[in-house]
Amino acid sequence: MANPRRNSYSNNTENSFQLQNHSRLSSIKHFLKKPLAFPFLLSIFLLLAWISLRLQHSSSSFSSSNLHERKWSQEEDEKANLIRFKSGFLSSKDKRGWLLDPVSIALEYGIKGGAVSCFSIHIGEIRPGGARGNHRHHTCNETFVIWGAKTLFRLENNQIVDKGYAEVIVGVDEVAVAASPSGTGHAIVNMDRTHTAYLIGCQDSTINYNSSATDFSVWKDL
Repeated sequence: MANPRRNSYSNNTENSFQLQNHSRLSSIKHFLKKPLAFPFLLSIFLLLAWISLRLQHSSSSFSSSNLHERKWSQEEDEKANLIRFKSGFLSSKDKRGWLLDPVSIALEYGIKGGAVSCFSIHIGEIRPGGARGNHRHHTCNETFVIWGAKTLFRLENNQIVDKGYAEVIVGVDEVAVAASPSGTGHAIVNMDRTHTAYLIGCQDSTINYNSSATDFSVWKDL
């Protein structure tokens, strides 16, 4: 048998809840009709727009970070004529840090077309966002050592039909040895936001940048 008091209490509670909701809606509608409501709504809109932009930026940064952090395959490194090492691996036998001979390393690991000797040598840095190279030498072979930052290395490779070049990114904790044979375009770009990239360029003859022996601006997108 149903309890009339319980049913009455339940009905009264539901009616009270409905009245409260109706009262709140009426208050909100009344507030929205006032001039004061416009700056309030504008603030809410700006806040939502800011949150949306932040989420889009975070998503874009995450995708970009994933691109730079992904592991490059040995096949991709071979197409870019490059070998990479973890800096810790190179210095595992010497606590002072790593030390290598770029010509010997290139020969040992099958990097083709590099300098046969360091007749000329350049040492430099590439600050965040900067680039070096993007040119093609016709009178010398070059071997590079790259380290210190997330650094893109691009090498002209006509076997890659769709682009005509191979490129890989060297990690901040890696040391790379790469070679650019005579007549092959190359570019080194620091993709890092904070770290400086460093490089050694070893050439087996003197480079004359003022002669027609060097082609500049090989790629327009760099």
